[in-house]
Amino acid sequence: MNDFEIRLHRDCGSDLNGSGIKVIQVNIGFRCNQNCKHCHLDCGPLREEMMDWETMSEVLKVARAIQPELVDITGGAPEIHPLFRKFVEDLCRDGHTVQVRTNLTALLEPGMEDLPQFFKEKKVHIVASMPCYLEENVNAQRGNGVYKKSIQMIKKLNEQGYGKIHELPLFLVYNPGGPFLPPDQAQLEGDYKRELFNRFGIHFTSLYTLANMPIGRFWEGLKNQKKDDEYMQLLVEGFNCQTVEALMCRYQICIAWDGTLYDCDFNIALKLPVREGLPNYIKDFNPGVLSNRRIVTGVHCFGCTAGLGSSCGGSLTSN
Repeated sequence: MNDFEIRLHRDCGSDLNGSGIKVIQVNIGFRCNQNCKHCHLDCGPLREEMMDWETMSEVLKVARAIQPELVDITGGAPEIHPLFRKFVEDLCRDGHTVQVRTNLTALLEPGMEDLPQFFKEKKVHIVASMPCYLEENVNAQRGNGVYKKSIQMIKKLNEQGYGKIHELPLFLVYNPGGPFLPPDQAQLEGDYKRELFNRFGIHFTSLYTLANMPIGRFWEGLKNQKKDDEYMQLLVEGFNCQTVEALMCRYQICIAWDGTLYDCDFNIALKLPVREGLPNYIKDFNPGVLSNRRIVTGVHCFGCTAGLGSSCGGSLTSN
């Protein structure tokens, strides 16, 4: 057992096992128009890993078979994938609820002008990276000019009804700009809503707070600053058994761009597919076996279980 599993047994008296597959998360590629400092997958404009249509077709077959509550599309910047629209169209045609994770600025790239309208027509749910409501903090983490572009795109989404009407949800995502845990999600959401509305008249549905994992560019940055040990100690000391029941890996399967199956997107970054002996490729998908699988863990899992917890849907518990 690794240190995380030892702690899980000691404090919670349990293993970490799946509890059904409610969400299929699909990472369709690592290409992105940005090079964010916190990216756990090292995504950027020069990355060439992109899901082909054969693999997307297998995802469609799996989704038809298990009828998940949500198909969650991520990247990279998934919108810049040349097959993105066809993939979304086919998922929606099959009756699935589709969610897209966006960095917002990708929607301003050439040829993307009509995507907000496309999203509205398909009733796509949107999760948008917005790591702070302050310009200097966003630009420091994601690049100069990103804040203004993000505000511009949120306004365009608001014009389509996103963040204003129930069937067009717009979730914003906060993640810390340094080696500390996110604050209380409900309180920070209030701050975001007040500041963004007062400054720009912006509406959004909810805020998700996500901790930075000790992997990827964020972790390399901490190592360079010699703050990696301090941050890891913070995560370990913040371990909270109350987060375990709601961990995202227990209710989802993550499909990488090449069709390999993972327990979560962070495990993709670490090249840790589902446990040995299980079907680990989309063509071999077996829901009966994968639904209650034992989750592959590592010390990075302390990032999801520290404090109030962290997942693709925000914090896992409340104060």
